[in-house]
Amino acid sequence: VSNIRPYKPGLHGSTLSVHTCAGIGSRRDLLVTLALGQVLSLLICALGLTSKYLANDFHANTPVFQSFLNYILLFLVYTTTLAVKQGEGNLLAILMQRWWKYMILGVIDIEANYLVLRAYQYTTLSSVQLLDCFVIPVVLLLSWFFLLVRYKTVHFVGTGLCLLGIGCIVGADILLGGQQGFGEQKLFGNLLVLGGAMLYGISNVCEEFIVKNLSRVEFLGMLGLFGSFFSGIQLAIMEHKELLRVSWNWQIGLLYVGFSAFMFGLYSFMPVVMKRTSATSVNLSLLTADLYSLFCGLFLFHYKFSGLYLLSFFIIILGLVFYSSSSTYVVQDPRVYKQFRNKDNQTPYEPPPLCPRVLEPTVIYTTLSPEQGDEFPVKVA
Repeated sequence: VSNIRPYKPGLHGSTLSVHTCAGIGSRRDLLVTLALGQVLSLLICALGLTSKYLANDFHANTPVFQSFLNYILLFLVYTTTLAVKQGEGNLLAILMQRWWKYMILGVIDIEANYLVLRAYQYTTLSSVQLLDCFVIPVVLLLSWFFLLVRYKTVHFVGTGLCLLGIGCIVGADILLGGQQGFGEQKLFGNLLVLGGAMLYGISNVCEEFIVKNLSRVEFLGMLGLFGSFFSGIQLAIMEHKELLRVSWNWQIGLLYVGFSAFMFGLYSFMPVVMKRTSATSVNLSLLTADLYSLFCGLFLFHYKFSGLYLLSFFIIILGLVFYSSSSTYVVQDPRVYKQFRNKDNQTPYEPPPLCPRVLEPTVIYTTLSPEQGDEFPVKVA
């Protein structure tokens, strides 16, 4: 999403705002958006593969330690950047204003990572990737109620197509006999994924709000600060014995280094994509990570191939094109949204004269597409 043009209130005082967002103004922007989403999907796929190798082949069940390494990298890069920054964006200034909000966000993000990474010990790679799609309805609902995003029919059609593509993967897995389950443990692993997906949805919506209204460096810096602190405590309590049981060698070390690099890249790059689009669009793009994982499984885990895999990939891409082809709307007052939604079906309305000393609110329609549009003041009674 391109930057919002700053608006200075005029003589009328208070303002209500309606913004269009997540719209892609040209084919080039659409292709760039899709490409950026696929980069994130490849990083997700790499994280899943390294986690699966660590849990299954080397019996290194250390989800907290894996997350801890990422938070340390975020701390070293972004938290130190905030520490040396001057002005209101300084680390101390941010902590004084909203430290407790970032503390809660850090705990949510830590536990989301923990639940999903722990699930790799109990269920299959494909199950983790598929059940992680539960984050999409969570993000849609939270964006609607807390970010006040309003969707069009085309967005629901695009979301439905993406989920239909996931259904094709499930169908292929059933037709091919599926992967060998883990008995009752698989159910426990699936529940862990659903819990992690719910927490990821909360974290993603908070991330979208922060990167669009504050800054990417602030989000990552504060996440690195509180994430490393609380994950370090959790590591000392829950996994110190597990770390001692790890049979360290160069292969395990390489997997840990690779996982940390992929996770750091994902955390650093996702806010860039999310600022350009939205949390919902990003999570829809990440659905193709399921396909990449399956394609890798054909060679690494000897999965069977099905033409439904290719069909699902094209359906998901088609859904992303549908979703990205139109704008959503961010409203900050229900009355404004109602007027905006029905503006083509209503006759022009002239408000009655206001009494003296009563401030008249104004509404500014601001486009967030790559090319800035004009702003039209609209009077609201």
